[in-house]
Amino acid sequence: MTINKKLFNRFSEDQLIAMHEAGAEVLECYRVLAKAKSNTVAEVLKNQGEFLEWDHFPKGDVVDRETQSQFYYHAHPKIERPGEHGHFHTFMRYKGMGKNQKPMVLQFPQEENKDRIGTHLIAISMDNKGFPIKLFTTNRWVTDETWYQGGDVIGMLDDFEIDHTYPSWATNRWLTGMVLLFRPQIEELILKRDKKIKMWQKKHPKEDVFEDRDLEVTSETSVSVEDQIRGLEKALGVDS
Repeated sequence: MTINKKLFNRFSEDQLIAMHEAGAEVLECYRVLAKAKSNTVAEVLKNQGEFLEWDHFPKGDVVDRETQSQFYYHAHPKIERPGEHGHFHTFMRYKGMGKNQKPMVLQFPQEENKDRIGTHLIAISMDNKGFPIKLFTTNRWVTDETWYQGGDVIGMLDDFEIDHTYPSWATNRWLTGMVLLFRPQIEELILKRDKKIKMWQKKHPKEDVFEDRDLEVTSETSVSVEDQIRGLEKALGVDS
């Protein structure tokens, strides 16, 4: 796939270097997993019983209590998502947010909300071989999240990190690296999410846009790790 060079223009050289380093870590995770004949998804499903649609894997989700980052993997019926095995949902929990990040839609009182999922960052679609094929954002009802404006969600990306070994060190490092490697696309998708919500609300003024089951995916784009790394190398003037 072709990477739009303009995606990288608003980032500093140091930021681009950090993204490139994240790409190297993503590839390293693939390397060590392949040696064990595994992949990022297989690691999450290991010893978790039958892989059933809609169930969260691993059971109870994965939470880094220090960074307050969270993720789980699950699948929809194949008829809904042809070509996809399943997808990762990533979150920043309420306790990990800054004081200046204020929710637009808060479903529960502040005290009760502190121990719940905070806000959804990005979802990563995976193919049957355990490789990413797409990034997408969702409406509020999809993950039962607390809704924050795009600018606040983008600010939360800086702190997303799963820095422990459960259920897999390689998968956790891979997922952390993916959020950084594709930072330009993720930011763009989050802003497009907000635009989609506003447009939908104008077209359906009598509906609560955040609970409208007719609006599920709010933005999406196809991705390739290898193409992203090549795009970064061109932006940095580095020969691959």
